[in-house]
Formats: sequence, structure tokens, C-alpha cells
Amino acid sequence: METPEHAAAPAETAEPRTNFLEEKAFKSRTLMIFGEITDRSAADVARRLIALDADGPQAIDILVSSPGGHLESGDAIHDIVRFIAAPVNMIGTGWVGSAATHLYLAAPRERRFCLPNTRFLIHQPSGGAGGPASDIAIHAQEIIKARERIARTIARETGRPLDSVLADIERDRWLSAEEAIEYGLVSRIIQHRTDLPR
Repeated sequence: METPEHAAAPAETAEPRTNFLEEKAFKSRTLMIFGEITDRSAADVARRLIALDADGPQAIDILVSSPGGHLESGDAIHDIVRFIAAPVNMIGTGWVGSAATHLYLAAPRERRFCLPNTRFLIHQPSGGAGGPASDIAIHAQEIIKARERIARTIARETGRPLDSVLADIERDRWLSAEEAIEYGLVSRIIQHRTDLPR
């Protein structure tokens, strides 16, 4: 039977490998946003963006494959991308949905790319507030405000009329890579890293 010390050994030996991969990604000025967006993941991305920006003015590449998550955490990443001086290339892969689409739109259109099989999802925010009726009413008002803010961002970054965007996000709207280009979310589909601007 394994002792606790032996059981912990694989995790300890994996740590140097993780650090090595993190260092390689940092040196290549690449960040990955995969999975659900949370306060914790947003803080991690923000910290890395600030560090890379301080490291030099060269472009930073962000690979995004996320169903979304906490809207305000997506807001934080969106705002930090626009706050730093270094240009950011957003590269969609897998799927980019909900709050992930919002942070993806932080980059200017000419720096928004995707790989061929990427799918995008835009929709209005949802909520599951409970409690007293007065609190539920407050939450409902906040969701309406968030919906309008998301729609304004999509309209600004795609060039589409606000009324049209509000209608589009009333229900889930899925877009293929080609449809996302036509909609204005993406500038072009790329195949290789060498296709990115520097």
C-alpha cells in the first residue's frame, strides 16, 4: 500500500514541468483563456497581461476557448486588454461564447482572428436571483443594464446597429467562423501562427 508521501510524489514531479510550460508560454508572449471565466482566472490573466506589457511593446497573443462564465470577470479582462499599451491578438479556437465573446471583442477588429473550426455564441445575460421580491426586482434591472451594455459593445465592435444586435441576442445566436466574419466579430480565419501580425 502506498504511503501518503509516495502518493504525493507525482504531483511534486509534475510541478517543474508546469513551471517550464508557463515560462515558455510567457516568453512566447502567449496567454490561454480556456474553460469557465471566473474571478480567479480573470485575476490570473490580468496579472500576466500587466507583466507582459511591462516586459515589452511586442504583440501579445491570447488564445480563447471558453463557454463564458462570470460577466464581470470577463469585463475585467476586456478592460485590461484595452488598458495596456502592447497590442493584443485575440485568437478564437474551439468555441467562444457569452462572456468569452465579450472579452474577445476587447481587441480591435483587425487583431481578432479565429482558427477554422471555431464557433461563436452571443446572447443576453441570464440570472437566477432568489430571495425577497424587492431583491429579485433589483437583479432584474441589473440584468437589463448588462444586456444593453453587452449589446452596445457588440454594436461598437462589429459596426452593426444597436437595435439589430439587441434582437440578435434575445436568444442564443451561434455563428461559425465564416458567419462570425460576416457579422463583424472576426477579421479573418487563420491557419498558422505566422499569419498573425507582429
